[in-house]
Amino acid sequence: MNRLLKLALTAVLAMGLTAPAMAAEANPDTLKVALLPDENASELIKRNQPLKDHLERELGKEIELIVTTDYSSMIEAMRFGRIDIAYFGPLSYVLAKTKAEIEPFAAMVSDGKATYRAVVIANAEAGVNTIGDIKGKKVAFGDRASTSSHLIPKSMMAEAGLVHERDYQQHFVGSHDAVAMNVANGNADAGGLSEVIWNTLIERKLVDASKVKVLGYSKDYPQYPWTMRSDLDPALKDKIRGSFVNLKDATVLKNFKADGFAPIADTDYDVIRELGKLLNLDFATM
Repeated sequence: MNRLLKLALTAVLAMGLTAPAMAAEANPDTLKVALLPDENASELIKRNQPLKDHLERELGKEIELIVTTDYSSMIEAMRFGRIDIAYFGPLSYVLAKTKAEIEPFAAMVSDGKATYRAVVIANAEAGVNTIGDIKGKKVAFGDRASTSSHLIPKSMMAEAGLVHERDYQQHFVGSHDAVAMNVANGNADAGGLSEVIWNTLIERKLVDASKVKVLGYSKDYPQYPWTMRSDLDPALKDKIRGSFVNLKDATVLKNFKADGFAPIADTDYDVIRELGKLLNLDFATM
């Protein structure tokens, strides 16, 4: 290859590396909808088929359900416009908001409330009877960007006087069900996860209830937000919002264990930002 050709090729490659990514479509024919990556991916896709069908009817578009490997990859996909609608946890939403132009629009209502709780559990034979007893033990959390399997349980431990990385060993195992499994089989002495997922695991006998004890429940926090790209077509955004807030499909609601969905705003998640300050978390660098 002669010198001039090499120079030309180098210039083309440099342009490709520095050129901004193409803007995502404001009104795409197919909407990519990301589900929470906190349970088995194939099970999530199967369980949310009714939601897919509902959105296709309401929006008149193809819907592609996506489960990313973790919250970080979900945030990055949203940041670069590879996802149009995403179901975040409160903490992962706050993190995503620092990196991506997104907006929350709906959260599920259960038992008349748009809130939920986390639960801290312990292995029945670990000698842990209170949250304070976790000192010196191994603790399992889900994803670093998870609210109910990281941020809230860690704040409950902080309220009991425990300092993470000093008073207990923390391990991140990826998902809520993995937290429960690790505690049940003794790989961890204690852990934290969503109360709803915990109850589901017990009801479906996926965790042996005799091997695990509940140490405590958190106070109520704002429910997981459904979010969308801010740069979508305004008319499409209104239709997306309405397809959730006006949703009456019993099958879809049953899968979410919800009575319905309510409108929400970014300010509803300021309480999560305050929790981050309590734990000295820098959301922009997580």
